[in-house]
Amino acid sequence: MGLTKQYLRYVSSAVFGVIGSQKANIAFVTLRGGEKARHVAVAACEHVFIWDVRKGEKVLILKGIKHEVTYLCPAPDGNHIAVGYEDGAVRIFNLLSGESNVSFNGHKTAVTAMGYDALGARLVTGSRDTDVIVWDVINECGLFRLKGHKDSITQALFLENHNLLVTSSKDSFVKWWDLDTQHCFKTLVGHRSEVWGMVLLDQESRLLTGSADSELRAWDINYLSQEKDEGEPKEKKVKSLLDDEDEAEDEAMDESPEDRILSCKSAGSILREARDRVVSMTMDSKARILACHGNETVLELFKVLSAKDVEKAMGRKQKKATKKAAKLREDTDQEVPEPVVQKTLGDEITRLTKIRASSKIRWVDSLWCTGGELKVALLLQNNTVETYSLKLSDHKATPRATPTPVANKTSRLTLAGHRTDARTLAFSSDNMAVLSASGDTVKVWNRSTLQVVRTMECDYALCSLFVPGDRQIILGTKSGKLQLFDLASGGLMENVAAHEGALWSLALSPDQRGIVTGGADKTVRFWDFELVKREESEQKRLTVKHTRTLQLGEDVLCVKISPNQRLLAVALLDSTVKVFYMDTLKFFLSLYGHKLPVLCLDISHDSTLIITGSADRNVKIWGLDFGDCHRSLFAHDDSVMFLQFVPKTHLFFTAGKDKKIKQWDADKFVLIQTLEGHHREVWTLAVSPSGDYLVSSSHDKSLRLWDRTREPIILDEEREIEREAEFEESIAKEREPVVPGETEGEVAPAAKKTVETVKAAERIMEALELYRSESRKLEEHKYACENAGKQLPLPNPNPILVAFGNVSPSRYVLDVIKKVRSSELEVSLLVLPFPYVPELLTLFNSYLQGNLEVELVCRCLFFLLRIHFGQITSNQMMLSVIDQLKDNTISKIREIRDVLGFNSAALQFLQRELESKEEVMFFADATGRLDEKRKKRRRRERVILTIV
Repeated sequence: MGLTKQYLRYVSSAVFGVIGSQKANIAFVTLRGGEKARHVAVAACEHVFIWDVRKGEKVLILKGIKHEVTYLCPAPDGNHIAVGYEDGAVRIFNLLSGESNVSFNGHKTAVTAMGYDALGARLVTGSRDTDVIVWDVINECGLFRLKGHKDSITQALFLENHNLLVTSSKDSFVKWWDLDTQHCFKTLVGHRSEVWGMVLLDQESRLLTGSADSELRAWDINYLSQEKDEGEPKEKKVKSLLDDEDEAEDEAMDESPEDRILSCKSAGSILREARDRVVSMTMDSKARILACHGNETVLELFKVLSAKDVEKAMGRKQKKATKKAAKLREDTDQEVPEPVVQKTLGDEITRLTKIRASSKIRWVDSLWCTGGELKVALLLQNNTVETYSLKLSDHKATPRATPTPVANKTSRLTLAGHRTDARTLAFSSDNMAVLSASGDTVKVWNRSTLQVVRTMECDYALCSLFVPGDRQIILGTKSGKLQLFDLASGGLMENVAAHEGALWSLALSPDQRGIVTGGADKTVRFWDFELVKREESEQKRLTVKHTRTLQLGEDVLCVKISPNQRLLAVALLDSTVKVFYMDTLKFFLSLYGHKLPVLCLDISHDSTLIITGSADRNVKIWGLDFGDCHRSLFAHDDSVMFLQFVPKTHLFFTAGKDKKIKQWDADKFVLIQTLEGHHREVWTLAVSPSGDYLVSSSHDKSLRLWDRTREPIILDEEREIEREAEFEESIAKEREPVVPGETEGEVAPAAKKTVETVKAAERIMEALELYRSESRKLEEHKYACENAGKQLPLPNPNPILVAFGNVSPSRYVLDVIKKVRSSELEVSLLVLPFPYVPELLTLFNSYLQGNLEVELVCRCLFFLLRIHFGQITSNQMMLSVIDQLKDNTISKIREIRDVLGFNSAALQFLQRELESKEEVMFFADATGRLDEKRKKRRRRERVILTIV
């Protein structure tokens, strides 16, 4: 029996090169009670990076699992941040430890909006699946799901004072929700297109919305319950028996349901300078400054004036109008009526200034700091973060205003990533350095630390390599030039016009004495390395000398020299690969079979195989001796962009536009493993000379490093894992389980059915089966003891119970329920078959009597009673159990309520004690400071008198 070939697994070890992903917003965060506005959180593919904008360093990584981050929402306490993902999941991270202990799973698609309430106890999330879900953060469970919108949710805000929620959507509607009754009581239909953002102003008395045009629309909110409380009591109309009932009904109908809570009326609009849609809007924490922007580079800032400032401005306007009328009256000797100046929206919200960023803005966040300073953080579309500072302490947005405040750029994060996609990668010969080049820069990274060693400006790079010795690099550019850079100085050594069109491919000669280039001018050129003396010194520098040219009939897309230096392979635009003899450049083979152009090719280390990847999604493996096609593999679901052999093996990697990297065996023609991680098209990859590392570049602006582990891959297990993943995806796409007795309406359960909830239900069922078997054993033992007339030894307990510390079967069931995630508990109980419910209710009764996990048991009990109400009430056998549950539940809940009340009163007493001590200390400090000020003033007066 021959030995089987062993494959080793590659795993993702790092994501670098991305400063901030475009899908998710940017947010200011505070780490460990540190300085405000120093740290910003941005998404980086599936992770969240926390950057120190002052130092330009990455200080914390909140690691995701698989799906891309789509929204960030810092908690009011400053210690947590909620992260929404592409698959609809929400995870809450602790900023102190960087770990996630709370996760919610309720949406089917990407989370597009999130918001905390003032206390941070509730979290609202909106998604592309048009649903809005309110979550209980403390209890780690979903409260309810709100349905009503017809398109993606763009914003969701709590109105704290009235327990209301307002949401906006791309369906052009703004909806108001009453969280007490969980229904939509008002829909705002004043927009003609998508509502992309909204903010609340003036202590939740005004709503400002941004749409697809250049207007910011304002809406005044009047809370009718508040008006009735503040207004004069109305006279009650006494209804007599003779009153017509129809009149009474008409009066009741006059007050529509939507106007019983609040009324929302248009208050005008503000014109933005930009003509495109609003991309994002934000307010600082004190609701003073509004920041909004479109798809361009300009951020517009507006100031919301306080009531006092508005009154002063209106007084000055009135005074000016009165003077003008008096002057007109004197000049014309006519009666001019006294002018009345009407307050407009422009008097309350004034244009402050605008900030012009270095590129198009994608997201913005603002923060009000002490000393009247506003900090603004911008995430740009070219993988850059910029922060600005505005001093607003002395600025008053009135007619007599000081000069417009100027925004000063305080920091710019650019070093850790490219502005455009990296289109070429290369490893140094010692595996320690990685080269990446994009449309404007080339960067050299240290592989172990992932820090940038050198950054050099270049033309649009398409191919690259390290010169032997790793002291210089060569780039092939879109303009057809060869650019040589020196890594020690970071300077451009030479710029050679190599081709008349784009230089698509660059290959190093196996003897390391020269290179071969192929371009869009239908030529392959051969170059030798040379050392020439510098003009100003005796030192020699590297250059390239053109030696030979091979003229072809089509554009050259890729070139490669066989390691034995015998053959040259050239991929042409006509979908063929031509093979020539290296020494004479005579034609040897033509490899045809691809339907679309071959974009990449590579030759194995023993010069026996050549692999070609094409835009037709296929990879073909050819023999170089006769040019026969060994196998054609359907490799990717989109174009194959790059492929490369692992050195000294017949294993190779392919990268495709389908976001995947795959490893194949060219001898057995089998797929070994699929590396998933990129969220956009993969442009290129590079395998290290040792084969231990792989680096890849994608359209998501990220570079990923993959390490080869010592873990062997068993192909059958890999296929089984893939089938399990497909099954889990199919479960997630199934219809949600229906709660009996509940019709399809505005409100639904928050959580959704997932693989975890199904597994949790199965674990509960297994625990109940174990409880049944153990109970049956005990009954049989008791019966046997009665028949024998003596005490027999107890049967051996179940091994599972022994493993859990010889717990009782009923306690084991409780432990299994406790281990179910709080956010998944309801759905797990929902998919539990009814035959298990009576036994579970009996166990709940025993738990309540033993005072075990009363809150958890009550939560499960109430949910099961609600969803199985009909079957439970129609079962006479369960009457006694329900009766006992009623008494035990009421008594235990009263006990817990009393304990909570006592503890709450004690905490309030301690709070009052601390506040009284702090007030005494505060006044003592104030008195001391006043004395110091008086002493200083007296000294100043004495100095002045002495001078006089």
